[in-house]
Amino acid sequence: MRLFRRRPKLPADRRPALDPEERIVAWSPAGSGDDVVVLTNRGLWLPGRSGRLPWHEIHKAVWSGRELTVTPAEVLRVHDEYAVVADRPAESYLLLDPGDVPHQVRTRVTGSVAHTVHHPLPGGGVRIVARRVGGVDGLSWAVRYDPGTAYDDDEIRAATVELVERFQRESTPSDL
Repeated sequence: MRLFRRRPKLPADRRPALDPEERIVAWSPAGSGDDVVVLTNRGLWLPGRSGRLPWHEIHKAVWSGRELTVTPAEVLRVHDEYAVVADRPAESYLLLDPGDVPHQVRTRVTGSVAHTVHHPLPGGGVRIVARRVGGVDGLSWAVRYDPGTAYDDDEIRAATVELVERFQRESTPSDL
């Protein structure tokens, strides 16, 4: 019986190699084996991955009541003003005793988004996102094109640069 329904401490043999400034926020057994999902202030440690998935690299996280499904972002290109990202395949983890994991994942993924806006473009559209990156000052800017949008097209790229620069100006307080 757990006193005050506190989760037992994460066993040392399941603890990931954390950075000096990283601390565990929540954890949950995953599946029926010895796998665990570990949340830290810097990101999400998932079974089968060699390192942490930072909060700002998680495009979407969904909790079904039994399964946590995470959709990571993949950087396709890096430009001076922004990175072009796309969805990687979703990863799902069965959490039979999730504790605070679903709430913390939602809070931290949502909290990493500082600004977001969608703009139509010829043949599709683009979502511009400014995200907070743990341990880094300022914002990281990324764009995610709608399916079918020709992001390699010079006209689309020029329009995207203009939109990102405008959104950056609008998102910066005028008293700075």
